[in-house]
Amino acid sequence: MRVLSQDETRYGLLPVANRRITRRGIKPVAEINPRYESVYLYGVVEPLTGMRFFFEFSHLTSDCFQCFMEKCSETFCESLNLLVLDNGRFHQAKSLKIPENIILLFLPPYSPELNPIQRFWQDLKAKLFTQTYQSIEDMQAKVTEILDKYSDAAVAKLTGFSHFINAANAI
Repeated sequence: MRVLSQDETRYGLLPVANRRITRRGIKPVAEINPRYESVYLYGVVEPLTGMRFFFEFSHLTSDCFQCFMEKCSETFCESLNLLVLDNGRFHQAKSLKIPENIILLFLPPYSPELNPIQRFWQDLKAKLFTQTYQSIEDMQAKVTEILDKYSDAAVAKLTGFSHFINAANAI
């Protein structure tokens, strides 16, 4: 049995304005090129081992989530998979057909701090938003490059909340 933390994140070409440290009286200069193209990255991580699976979609819908669950089921086909996820409306659509080797466990409403993958998304976006991109394809290539650099140990360290690990071990 695997206990997986699941969530989605959006990234795109709209620049993120982060604070910059400068000398007093000096205003930081940043390149801004606002465009509104974006992509959704669906993902699961296993905080115990650092194993992970990601898939990109253009939308955040129940159809995309259905496709993601099927691909996740195929990827972790040898085990029963407990997906811990938020209460997104599309996660609870009546049209969903949950694969046999997946069980959904919903977190309490409005509690993203309980979902370990949230820390992973923060780390990914911190690495991603250090530069601007000319196209969404350039940004997707950079995301793929960043995701490939994560090791299992790094993901486990990043997402291994003690309360989550203790609960997973109890199962």
